[in-house]
Amino acid sequence: MPSPAGLHSLDRVIGDQWPRLASDDDRRAFESVPYASRIAADSTYEALRLGAAIDGRTPALLFLPNASPEDEPLALSHAGFFGRVTQTANALHALGIGRDDVVSLLLPLVPQAFYALFGAQAAGIANPVNPFLEAEQIAHILRAAKTRVLVTLGPSRGFDIWEKVARLRRQLPELKAVLVVGATAGLLPEGAQDFDALVAAQPADRLASGRRIAAGDVAAYFHTGGTTGLPQLVPLTHGNQVYQAWGMALMFRTRPAATLLMGLPLFHVGGALTQSLQHLAAGGTLVVLSAAGWRNKNAMPGIWRLVERYRPALLGGVPTVLGAVLNVPIDGCDVSSIRTATGGGSAFPVPIADAYQHRFGLPILETYGMTEASSCHTISYPERPVYLGSVGHPLPYSSVRVVEVDDKGKLVRDCAPGKIGVVTMAGPGVFSGYATGAPDAPFVEPGWVNSGDLGRVDAHGYLWITGRAKDLVIRGGHNIDPTGIEEVLYEHPAVALAAVVGEPDAYAGELPVAYVQPKPGVSVDPATVLKYAAARTPERAAIPVQLYVIDAMPQTAVGKVYKPALRHDAAERALRRLLDFVPAAGGALEVRVGPHAAHGTLAEVTLAGPAERREAWLAQAKEQLDPLTLRHALAWRNA
Repeated sequence: MPSPAGLHSLDRVIGDQWPRLASDDDRRAFESVPYASRIAADSTYEALRLGAAIDGRTPALLFLPNASPEDEPLALSHAGFFGRVTQTANALHALGIGRDDVVSLLLPLVPQAFYALFGAQAAGIANPVNPFLEAEQIAHILRAAKTRVLVTLGPSRGFDIWEKVARLRRQLPELKAVLVVGATAGLLPEGAQDFDALVAAQPADRLASGRRIAAGDVAAYFHTGGTTGLPQLVPLTHGNQVYQAWGMALMFRTRPAATLLMGLPLFHVGGALTQSLQHLAAGGTLVVLSAAGWRNKNAMPGIWRLVERYRPALLGGVPTVLGAVLNVPIDGCDVSSIRTATGGGSAFPVPIADAYQHRFGLPILETYGMTEASSCHTISYPERPVYLGSVGHPLPYSSVRVVEVDDKGKLVRDCAPGKIGVVTMAGPGVFSGYATGAPDAPFVEPGWVNSGDLGRVDAHGYLWITGRAKDLVIRGGHNIDPTGIEEVLYEHPAVALAAVVGEPDAYAGELPVAYVQPKPGVSVDPATVLKYAAARTPERAAIPVQLYVIDAMPQTAVGKVYKPALRHDAAERALRRLLDFVPAAGGALEVRVGPHAAHGTLAEVTLAGPAERREAWLAQAKEQLDPLTLRHALAWRNA
């Protein structure tokens, strides 16, 4: 049943029919109502209250312990979930947490993680952190956030979270309490408190603090990936997050009681906001694919049986997840409930999108955004033509510009339609600066955040992402965008995942090399795939000079291909080839390439052999390595 406010619980104006946004004129008419007059919730807490008010008996969470279609789900109704959010906020308030205090979360996708996230926002500021990071990276984030309370998983099979907490907790000078989720009776770790017991002791019908949450209050810190250095903390306000939930529910046409297979982590804006907050605020049901989410070994093989049982209308995820889904046999399952597929978080390979359209007749609503814009900022509109490779148009009330910037990252001029430049974004979802007040906050001018991506806007207003600026391969001063080469590789029938990065070269600076992960049970001949790519890559300089077949593509915790790891691997391979004279002469060679605080990337090279070869071999190695732009440290060890 629609909510009393209309079909869209967060919109005061929308009635029982979704608005038509098939043209620019439609959008302008829609935006003639000021956004502030539309939005029915100032805070995430109020958004969840509106979702629960539609029908409190509807499940908010169906938790599958093993991500299996055969699981008997643990159910929590909307009324029960909102009560838990309120109790969590009250428990944190009782511990002294106020509006500006930070509660950090180190949790997998257990049910408590959902109400801890939003309860922390109702009491203070939530700081969900990737538990797969190394302990020192986690400690850096928790210190930068000035963490007062840490909510974490206790000792648990399959997770090493508590072991990390035990190592880092003494490095947090402002930490006042550690709350443990899932504590076994009588086995609570020393100095910790039982999260579940504290929550259960609080009232569920009101905020004991009496807090009136404003749209401009900071709700959460989300950390960036930190792939080129330490992560930055991105403060998102309640208004930022509610806008994401409002806009994506509008685009997805989310109806009350709709189900969504949920496997993305909550430390990522896509999982926390685009999926969780959006769906819960609309009165929908999250089918949570175990504590491990999509990482659970049962999730992918059982995907179509999960669809048959829970009948989701939307199939959403990062491209690696949606690509893997195509390799799972349907085996007669009824998947007719799926009406739309959507993906984002990284570039969506055109062949995968094309496969969805041809195999299932499903439009792919590709999304695009960033943490600093509260997740999705553009999407392929459901009523407009979908062009594979385009990320569509900005959400209503948001804007995109493609611009030229100077060497300090500031605006020079807007690019003409069709010209490639830097993609910038503005709107109700865009943040106002990093939590640490970093001077390098990426604004080309006030309100316009630099995405770090290259793209173009065509004559019809569609945005096309042409590459990540830092992912460009620069061969002899010539910029090569890896995206087109990767799409060619994805078209090869044996390739499941593909990525192209730059490999150091003394003459050209960088040369493009390709990595491919074969489809299950398929062997790949590198020479054959390279020949295939060469025949289909129009730009000769872009043809990969090497192709490396690997068993598993490195990925981030949210399923994106982790290109820094591939760049480091490619550099190690290149250096070993340059220095192969050492093992050929009976010596030993060690090469390690990794991140470095001062240089960005550093190659550590150690030669080993008889003492009488030391001077000659080091001189020859120096001659080979010095022409590279890659910083290196050369060492010797007597064999």
